Amino acid sequence: MIQNMTENQITLLIIKSLKENKKKEFERILDELQPYDIAQVYDTLPEKHKKRFLLFMNIDRLADLLEELNKEKQLEVLNIIEIERTGKVLDLMDNDDLALLLDDMSPERIASLLSGMKKSESKIIQDMMNYPSETAGRLMTNRFVWIRDYYTVREAVDKLKTFAEYAETINYLYVIDQDRKLVGVVSYRDLLIAEPLDLIHDIMYERVISANLATDQEEVANMVQKYDFLAIPIVNDDNVLMGIATVDDLMDVIVQEANEDIEKLSASGKSIDFDTKAFVAAYRRLPWLILLLFIGIISGSIISGYEDTLAQVVALAFFMPMISGMTGNTGTQSLAVVVRGLVSNDINKKVVTNLIFRELGVGLIIGLTCGVLISLIAYFWQGNAVLGLVVGVSLFFTLIIGTLSGAIIPLILYRLNIDPAIASGPLITTLNDIFSLITYFGIATMFIKHLM
Repeated sequence: MIQNMTENQITLLIIKSLKENKKKEFERILDELQPYDIAQVYDTLPEKHKKRFLLFMNIDRLADLLEELNKEKQLEVLNIIEIERTGKVLDLMDNDDLALLLDDMSPERIASLLSGMKKSESKIIQDMMNYPSETAGRLMTNRFVWIRDYYTVREAVDKLKTFAEYAETINYLYVIDQDRKLVGVVSYRDLLIAEPLDLIHDIMYERVISANLATDQEEVANMVQKYDFLAIPIVNDDNVLMGIATVDDLMDVIVQEANEDIEKLSASGKSIDFDTKAFVAAYRRLPWLILLLFIGIISGSIISGYEDTLAQVVALAFFMPMISGMTGNTGTQSLAVVVRGLVSNDINKKVVTNLIFRELGVGLIIGLTCGVLISLIAYFWQGNAVLGLVVGVSLFFTLIIGTLSGAIIPLILYRLNIDPAIASGPLITTLNDIFSLITYFGIATMFIKHLM
């Protein structure tokens, strides 16, 4: 019925069912929507309809809705629904989503919400919140199917059927021994092609790729990407199976880490989005900009040191913005390439050496091409061959310097165990301004007699 409707038409249809108190009609509409679509509808509903919208929803749908909303909207929903429903909804939420929701809440508020949950679920969430943020322990869920190594295929299938509704994924069944240690894994496909009386021990894969509770979430995401897994088991230091991390949660991690790197590359500060207030956004950006302001003063002092050169050949001033701008641009390009590469590659001496020589080659090619081009432009524009040579040679060297600085600085930070993304674009640009001005005016001063 709603297949070809726009989001606005669906919202109006839902509002109509709410006004007319037609709960069955309301549920029939939601049956045809994905949780994400339901969250979009809720987000666009007028405030006066939101409470009835939530009251009409069953517990399962409320849990799905919460997982699709941002933290502000999640708290809004929890404040609207009845207290007795809150605990039941939280029981059904994914462990990692709930732990993230409870982050930054007051201890009193956390205790209040957890008290309405089942004791077993509440204990799991409390344990998860003891793990450091952005680790596998905070990312995992306990909703998975495990089996014993002595099970037959028939017994494994029977258990899978029993817990299929409960589990986040049924693609893999993790095999544990009597001490709950992870000893193997069986895929759903393995069960389908095996004989009912085959033992799990005989068909399982014993070499299991797993992550430790303390493993950084970005590293876990890289493991899943590398091996093309849909989920990865999380174990403690004794190899006891504690939970799994699923690909949908790890995709969120990849997006989150990419956003953080973009924020650092642009020096725009963390957690700035479309909804951030102007004062907050300015406050988060200012530290970087003030630092760059003082570094930029050095550029001004360099120019003042070459006043005589500029006074004698005013045409040099025409090419200053181009020289510094091009150097900053090529440095920022190299920086972006290196930061992206550090995330997706195993870094060793050979990789670093090849990367530096590759960027040197890039700098030489770009520098030579742009240097020759600007030399010709400067000559035909100003009618001075020596000026064209000075500008071209300066651009050649500064582009090489810019490309290498954009590659080497993040590598140095990585070596020092500092997030290389903090070598932000504006910082690279400002430093390259200094390098380029020194190079440009140094070469110009050497040829000053021929330029006049």
